[in-house]
Amino acid sequence: MERVLGIGGLFLRAADPAALRAWYRDRLGLDPDEHGPWQQEAGPTVFAAFDADTDYFGSRAQQVMLNFRVRDLDAMLAQLRAGGADVAEETEDMPGVGRFGWVTDPEGRRIELWQPARPGG
Repeated sequence: MERVLGIGGLFLRAADPAALRAWYRDRLGLDPDEHGPWQQEAGPTVFAAFDADTDYFGSRAQQVMLNFRVRDLDAMLAQLRAGGADVAEETEDMPGVGRFGWVTDPEGRRIELWQPARPGG
């Protein structure tokens, strides 16, 4: 059986695509080249389905939530707060999985930030 190799793209509807691209670049460091590809670091990607009535994504109108791996969650959250981003106060620790925090982009999408647990740590 053929299998997918990984996520090939993330496509978002936006009222102002240029402003949204700039926010992701300036706040999260997501800086694709002029053709769109962004070279990311190798690592785990979670694919999970949630109950239709979950509040985990924030608004019930949001059908999909982006989750970005980060090296240092505390530093990323501080950087986002310093830049005026809408950052949730709470974080969550899941032993053996890692730490999680959340930010909302300028168009209201809740984004999860994940600092994976270190192997053996």
